[in-house]
Amino acid sequence: MKSAYELAMERLKADDPGDTPALTDEQKAKLADLDKTYQAKIAEREIFLQGKLTEAQQSGDRTAAEDIQRQISHEKARLEEEREEKKEKVRKGN
Repeated sequence: MKSAYELAMERLKADDPGDTPALTDEQKAKLADLDKTYQAKIAEREIFLQGKLTEAQQSGDRTAAEDIQRQISHEKARLEEEREEKKEKVRKGN
């Protein structure tokens, strides 16, 4: 006998028109490749900007340090958004 939770989840899944089909092995490989590529890009930017941040902090330039911290956040968010857009295209089969 199923629990109320399991029954509710089945109903919810049956009512979901946006239920995505299963991914092919090729799509899964492309998604994994995108993750690896963007993880590397993010790490590369963070390492580069972290060096700049350290220099600014050691020189005592608080304004530059704050700007670099904002840039790190912005670059990371931009790359993650770009990655998600590309992953969505793969999921849709484009």
